[in-house]
Amino acid sequence: MIGLKFEEVRDELRKWREDNSRQSEEVVDRWTYCLQHNKNKLGDERWMVEEQVFVAALDCNRMDIADQCLHSLAKKFPNSLRVAKLKGMRLEALEKFDDALQIYERIVREDETNSTARKRRIAVLRGQRRYVDAIKELNEYLQLFMSDWEAWQELLDLYLKEGDYAKAAFCMEELLMSNPHNAIYYTRYAEVKYTQGGLENMEIAKTYFGQAVKLNPKNIRALFGLQLSCEQIASSPKTTVQKKKEAIRVAEYASQLIKQRYAALSSPASTHGDQNLVESLSALTVGGEKTSRP
Repeated sequence: MIGLKFEEVRDELRKWREDNSRQSEEVVDRWTYCLQHNKNKLGDERWMVEEQVFVAALDCNRMDIADQCLHSLAKKFPNSLRVAKLKGMRLEALEKFDDALQIYERIVREDETNSTARKRRIAVLRGQRRYVDAIKELNEYLQLFMSDWEAWQELLDLYLKEGDYAKAAFCMEELLMSNPHNAIYYTRYAEVKYTQGGLENMEIAKTYFGQAVKLNPKNIRALFGLQLSCEQIASSPKTTVQKKKEAIRVAEYASQLIKQRYAALSSPASTHGDQNLVESLSALTVGGEKTSRP
């Protein structure tokens, strides 16, 4: 640390900002031992560095450093909404959540498109376990930023916490449209439909578990889901004889491949089972009507 030069430290922090990498402890150390004594050499970049250090200091619970940086930024930009957001983050660190929410509300009133402040509000509400309020905020947020797929995942998790599987399924459908080749999305959607229960949902779960396995034959989670959903279909009195035979056949293939995966832990597995399962799943098609927006 002592041997690092000013230019090296400056470039290192710049690279972390560009890569969106926190590296909180390293940032605080480099600020303490090098940059805070030479911050005037940074020019206009100083303010970005101080913001970076402020966030890192909050992560490390170094409120003394965070307060120094915030004071400097507030003095330079007294009416900045970006600095106001940092004040809200400081209040969060001090567990003054209601005060932080008031700051974020003021930011949103002044700038409805300020996505960062809206996300901070949602984070505070979730941290307080106010899931219903967080869901409401997220739905309002997604009205403005519909292509924020991370927000859809967050809304999915909140609906699952509340046990609202129909709306959770809708969120997964949005995510599937954003990335139709993501095996994890197919698996999660199938799990939601499986949890909802009923023969119709089991059929959908089977189809999407099957698609997940086709995309990634080594997806053990999807294989277990495929086996379980097929067993549920086969045991249902509403299932026709033909569908029951197909479900049993696919369940046996899935079970066989699961055993091969575990056997591969001690010996190389054959790929023959993979090909058989993919061929057996080729008749499965992903379809069905989309649920209505919550």
